[in-house]
Amino acid sequence: MPTAFSTPRVFRERLVPSSGELVGYAALVQAYSVDAPVRRASCVVPIFIKEGRQEAADWTIFGRRMRPEPTLAGHLTFALRHEALDLLLLKRIFDAIPAGQMEEVVASAPTGAWTRRAWFLFEWLTGRRLDLPDALTGNYADAIDPEAYFAARPRNSLRHRIRDNLPGTPDFCPIIRRTALLEEFIGRRLEERAREITGRADRRVLARAASFLLLADSQASFQIEGERPPRNRIERWGRAVMQAGQRPLSVAELERLQSVIIEDGRHVAPGIRTEGVFLGDRMSDGNPVPEFIGARPQDLPRLMDGIIAANARMSEDRLNPAVQAAALSFGFVMVHPFEDGNGRLHRFLVHHVLAERGFSPPGILFPVSTAILDAIEDYVRLLRAHSGPLMDHIEWRPTERGNVEIVNDTFDLYAFFDVTDFAEFLCACIARTVEEDLPREIAHLRAYDRAKSEILSLFDMSDARLSLLILFARQNGGVLPKRRRAKEFSDLSDDEVRAVEGIVQGAFDLPQAAPEGSPGAELKT
Repeated sequence: MPTAFSTPRVFRERLVPSSGELVGYAALVQAYSVDAPVRRASCVVPIFIKEGRQEAADWTIFGRRMRPEPTLAGHLTFALRHEALDLLLLKRIFDAIPAGQMEEVVASAPTGAWTRRAWFLFEWLTGRRLDLPDALTGNYADAIDPEAYFAARPRNSLRHRIRDNLPGTPDFCPIIRRTALLEEFIGRRLEERAREITGRADRRVLARAASFLLLADSQASFQIEGERPPRNRIERWGRAVMQAGQRPLSVAELERLQSVIIEDGRHVAPGIRTEGVFLGDRMSDGNPVPEFIGARPQDLPRLMDGIIAANARMSEDRLNPAVQAAALSFGFVMVHPFEDGNGRLHRFLVHHVLAERGFSPPGILFPVSTAILDAIEDYVRLLRAHSGPLMDHIEWRPTERGNVEIVNDTFDLYAFFDVTDFAEFLCACIARTVEEDLPREIAHLRAYDRAKSEILSLFDMSDARLSLLILFARQNGGVLPKRRRAKEFSDLSDDEVRAVEGIVQGAFDLPQAAPEGSPGAELKT
């Protein structure tokens, strides 16, 4: 029996535009009662739209010429041709479609490229083999458009005459659109810029810069989690981060890294968790009020294997390293496989990919966590924008221990997602570290060494005291504060102080201070 397609007045809490008719994903979700988030719905209106489509607040609106046939084949083809690829929606739609209906769609146009794409994706996503003979004719077509998406190296599917260029597996597959921002980032070739900057630096200066950048990143990674650990824990984690890219990625390696984060295992179960996990709040009676719920424990082995396999494929097929880092790290944090430590491991995975793929120079760690901390509101907003819509499709109940237990099948919610916004955010963070943080740290150390050398040519001073002298003067615009001079440096003469100030101003390229007592002089305390 043909499926009836109809348009309600309100679709998923969105008011349908006047005279609008659901098309594509939205029409299929409505017709087959699909339980999945529709992040952007499409409709056709009975008017002419010059560009064929226009974007509204909650809708993509197409003109009358774009209206598909009101059939499964019509709406499925429309979604694949005109809407952003959404593997989660397709998986749930295919699960709801009777196999016989899908077989009729393919049999009606067995040589059509879009039909064969739909056929390939159906069997790839669901694992169900349709009762159809292998395609014998038709030019090979890409599963996804490599000009619209970041794609893997094609592998021919002989059955469908489709080139499988999806950047993942049926157990985990991110989708990353080729946006203007990402293309611009790639065009800047920041990996070459980083090697150029480090190549010009003195080896000893570079080693110290690497240490300072590592410390800053480690501190920021803890601060993002709202923690203020002792220095030894920060340094311990920093040593682990410096191993990024040196060991093959595996579940065992991630468990080892979690043990570095969680020193005291008495209160946190190590390894892949066996219970639910959530982020959010609690009511006065202790019951959870989750904003986010991690994947079901029984799904974690398959999801983790999928994440590691997808990462291996992206590496092997030379996907852009920054894009790959976003797909791996944000996919990991959404799955949330551990009871604790997921956030820091999520950011470690960024370093792992950049180091393993040779994007970051050897021995240099881009302080990505520092950039994330400075943009923490955008970071949190992105995470919530992705996880929020999923919560409507997760059925859960509180446990006796105040945890959450998912009671429906949610595997697909974590296996398939669009990483584009995360990739744009991460690329912006990486660009900042390469173009600002790295050269600024090297320049600072060069200036410090110059100031130190010139001051020591005037008089002897211990290294610790000299560091404070330069620090206080630099932080005060090149002038030693009166309070600091009176307290820590009362033994310096006026001439020595003026000489030090001139050296610091010259080394750090600070404005020449006005003589004390002149009209332009500022009061320094």
